Amino acid sequence: MDVIVLGLMLLSLTIWLGLLCFWGQFWRTDQQLEVTETQLKSLPVVCAVVPARNEAELIPTSLRSLLLQDYPGSFNVFLVDDGSTDRTANFAEGVAHAVGKPQQLHIITGELLPPGWSGKLWAVEQGIKSASKFAPDYFLLTDADIEHDPGNLRRLVAKAVQEDLDLVSVMVRLRCKSFWEKLLIPAFVFFFQKLYPFRWVNNPNNPTAAAAGGSILIAREALERIGGIQVISQALIDDCALAMAVKRGAGDWGLRTKEEFSQSPIPSQGRIWLGLSTLTRSLRPYDSLATIWDMVARTAYTQLNYSPLLLLGTLVGMPLIYLVPPLCVILGAIWSNWAIALTGLLGWLLMALAYYPTIRFYKCSVWFAFSLPAIAFLYTLMTLDSALRHWQGRGGAWKGRVYPNPDNL
Repeated sequence: MDVIVLGLMLLSLTIWLGLLCFWGQFWRTDQQLEVTETQLKSLPVVCAVVPARNEAELIPTSLRSLLLQDYPGSFNVFLVDDGSTDRTANFAEGVAHAVGKPQQLHIITGELLPPGWSGKLWAVEQGIKSASKFAPDYFLLTDADIEHDPGNLRRLVAKAVQEDLDLVSVMVRLRCKSFWEKLLIPAFVFFFQKLYPFRWVNNPNNPTAAAAGGSILIAREALERIGGIQVISQALIDDCALAMAVKRGAGDWGLRTKEEFSQSPIPSQGRIWLGLSTLTRSLRPYDSLATIWDMVARTAYTQLNYSPLLLLGTLVGMPLIYLVPPLCVILGAIWSNWAIALTGLLGWLLMALAYYPTIRFYKCSVWFAFSLPAIAFLYTLMTLDSALRHWQGRGGAWKGRVYPNPDNL
């Protein structure tokens, strides 16, 4: 038994060493939009598209932050009222008048959801169609629960223009106030970065593509090149699907494997950038285990491409990577086998070391870095629940809608 446990621990330790040394430095938090101030030499026309469904509570803050951007160029906001029953549109109109910018806000009453579309993307499509009358150079795709720093748009545009990028996105600072948020929200960012190392995403020669839906600036030409939002019309993880479409090129983006991409990237390959934001933040509260659980379970199985084999690999791999080290510390102490205990402690320390930059970014206690095994266990259960919901026809539930069909990713 000792030999088996020690073997598992050595395997876990090897995996952690490989992740830390060769997996895109995913654990670092240095890819940040606000690292350097930039100056704009040109002033592209920008239109923001905000899908909003029953967001009356948050829209006064989020919309105000959009209308008060310090961007000196032409900027209009298109809010698509997606069947709200809480007077979201009325609140939005009141905000625009309160800040003295009613002419910048365009409220669109959403049409009925047609087959083949997710609710959010159908709202975005309608917003883009209306905004196209202004011939914008860029679209800012954002959510109704995001409070933008006054300089967010200016930085996004400067980043896109100066580095000739087709898509620039930031993962906004998620709310991290309650105990459950401090325990689980930084880990959500950590796991996202492990799936999509930002350095790989930002490398034009690497096929890894991802974006964060709360704040995406995309060039109109790039959107037209891939065939418009309709190419991802059913995607539940729409931000990453859009980034993949832009980076891998038009039309056949979903059919090209990573190997095909690396061997013969097509001429229309796009350039994207993804980073963190220290100032633009999400207003959405996740102050209970249930709310965070639902957020993760909504798309976790989608992230695995609805594959039972990938699910099985996750259910085996997560305990091997995250639970084996602390269990070896405990078992080694009980059995007085210090080789197992010390090897387990080393693995646990490497795990905490990898997680610490994210913990520090979110200004949480350093002790949360050592909680990653328990956090990973909860996320594993959420992933399993996501699969169960999908098999029961309850997958992808959001804002009163259920999207049980597989994602197009």
